[in-house]
Amino acid sequence: MSVTVRVPAKVNVQLAVGGARPDGFHDLANVFLAVGLYDEVTVRPAPSLTITCAGPDADQVPLDRTNLAARAAELLAARHGISPDVHIHIDKDIPVAGGMAGGSADGAGALLACDALWGLGSSRDELLAICAQLGSDVPFSLVGGAALGTGRGEQLTELTVGGAFHWVFAVADGGLSTPAVYAEFDRLNEGAAVPPPVASPALLDALATGDAASLAASLTNDLQSAALSLRPSLAATLSTGTSAGALAALVSGSGPTTAFLTKDEDSAESVAAALMASGTCRTARVARAAAAGATIVNA
Repeated sequence: MSVTVRVPAKVNVQLAVGGARPDGFHDLANVFLAVGLYDEVTVRPAPSLTITCAGPDADQVPLDRTNLAARAAELLAARHGISPDVHIHIDKDIPVAGGMAGGSADGAGALLACDALWGLGSSRDELLAICAQLGSDVPFSLVGGAALGTGRGEQLTELTVGGAFHWVFAVADGGLSTPAVYAEFDRLNEGAAVPPPVASPALLDALATGDAASLAASLTNDLQSAALSLRPSLAATLSTGTSAGALAALVSGSGPTTAFLTKDEDSAESVAAALMASGTCRTARVARAAAAGATIVNA
């Protein structure tokens, strides 16, 4: 027997970052939007906990207990007093270390898959509590759609999305460490008064009405300056996409993937082609949003 769960990538359409907290985290107003790029996580019984991975950049995915998928299996098993004896296989299509929550998606996918495999019937709240233990982005990977994340991003309020949004994601060579980007954010803002993070009413309204132009005018990422400081070459990618007709461009989360909102599917294809031709990115992917959260597709 095996269980397969499909789980989406995310883009942060707003990432408002407060000052560093005593625990090292930052308070956030993080508006997540799930997009139609997916990993699939399959679990089946095994003599012990093992992980395999296939797909683009699979060689960069850790196959030990640091992988969030493995940690998800261990936390769920510990809660129920059982052994996490499963083989977890990840079919990877979300860019690795790209600011699109691929690792978090795998954690949420493994959690839901193991819960089904073991017949535990955990409630949504129980699963979300484990997700929050795993990492700040993991709860949203379970929920999908659109949501406002507060606290360190793990406290979710689901949001209405009134239509489809068309995106292009330009994948850079190499990754960017999320802790390193936050550290650079702190360095760049040293001595400055960092205001408390607040969600933009205009952005939330644009999501609710499905208005791509209004959403484009409201996109913000407080980590973008830090990501560009660590990876200046991303500026050329952003410029290429907007010159090719994107409504707006921003670094996705902590980067280095860059995200381009377009008016329709044809425009997305045109922007992706221009990005590929420019040589400023390794690949460009087209996706629609919003997408469903972690979903069992085979059991």
